[in-house]
Amino acid sequence: MWELIRANKRDSILLMTLMAGVLLALGLIIGLAAFGPQGGLAGLGIAAAVSLVLTLISFSSGDQILLAASRAKPITHDVHPQLFNIVEEMKIAAGLPAMPKIYIINDAAPNAFATGLNPQSASIAVTAGLLGRLNRDELQGVVAHEMSHILHRDILYVTLAGVMLGGVVLLSQLFLRGMLHGSSRRYSSQRSGGGQAQLVIALIAILAAILAPLMAQLLYFALSRRREYLADAGAARLTRYPEGLANALEKIANDASPQLAAANKATAPMYIVNPFKKRGAMKVSDWTSTHPPISERIGILRGMSQGASYSDYAQAFAAVTHSSRNPLPAAAMTKEEVVIRQAQTPTAKQEKTQKQIHQIGDIMRKVNGFLFLTCLCGLKIKVPPDFKADSIRCPRCSRTLPLAPQQGQASVNR
Repeated sequence: MWELIRANKRDSILLMTLMAGVLLALGLIIGLAAFGPQGGLAGLGIAAAVSLVLTLISFSSGDQILLAASRAKPITHDVHPQLFNIVEEMKIAAGLPAMPKIYIINDAAPNAFATGLNPQSASIAVTAGLLGRLNRDELQGVVAHEMSHILHRDILYVTLAGVMLGGVVLLSQLFLRGMLHGSSRRYSSQRSGGGQAQLVIALIAILAAILAPLMAQLLYFALSRRREYLADAGAARLTRYPEGLANALEKIANDASPQLAAANKATAPMYIVNPFKKRGAMKVSDWTSTHPPISERIGILRGMSQGASYSDYAQAFAAVTHSSRNPLPAAAMTKEEVVIRQAQTPTAKQEKTQKQIHQIGDIMRKVNGFLFLTCLCGLKIKVPPDFKADSIRCPRCSRTLPLAPQQGQASVNR
């Protein structure tokens, strides 16, 4: 496994170098187009400064930027105890040094991702739709998948790449919008004085501004598919129940909810399933996709009938894909026996809790600070956070319920 971690660190450095190269080349070309031959060095200097700033931002608060862009909100144990318990279980199974922070995205589309710079400062975010649709085994499979990304140091790669890709896209958009809002007149005057060469440079700059984000995305996507296979294999090993993740992927793929609202091209590769809805996404995956075909991932997991080790995953991968390539590093192919466990049978108390927390609307209200009260008559009251009164009257029995924090917490419906 250390071989995989070293490879991911090496890939992260390589990615940052290539992303910076794309950014510098873009700055050079834009400088030449905007200010002539003397502007190349200026454009290169500005791009270098932007690259340095983005690198510093990535290492200081890149994960928080991605969480904010995804509209993820931190939650406490009271909002979803089962999720916290599962994350703690998988943290222990993975041997992580610290408990990841847990976030919920208020969206009905089921999905999840992990971010951070290292296992000590990792975060896991899940959507309310995911919590509302998966049972415990399936949710455990998803959490284990994200925990594997943390364990493999994939989160460093994704966090750095997401911020750098955003910088490339931003610089390109600024240049193109400047062209559309009056800068073309300046280029025209320069062309009249500088001849055809300046015209050619301007056209190259426009082409570069269009293609640079695409090149950066291709760099970003280059290793995403392999990392998803690795995380699936890690999840099967951590949970010892590949069917749990397979069922979760199937539910996510077949879900009819609208596309995840907060997803964008920079954050899409972070998610366990591509958040951009595509017809036929269950079966196919084109060259622009950030993820392998879901049907293929499900088939591999369900093909692990002999065990849940990395070698078992590799055998199932070869059988399903008919490929001789192995997505797992050679160091992971040790002879270990990981026996597949049986599905968990929830107790009556767990079933009651699951029934309550599987209400997507309630999950989203809890995240948004609603207070849940249960009156003596049995009526459940959901009080919005902007309700200013000190008490509320039950609409069924007319009892007056106090809204003091200490009293409200005691009667919160869990």
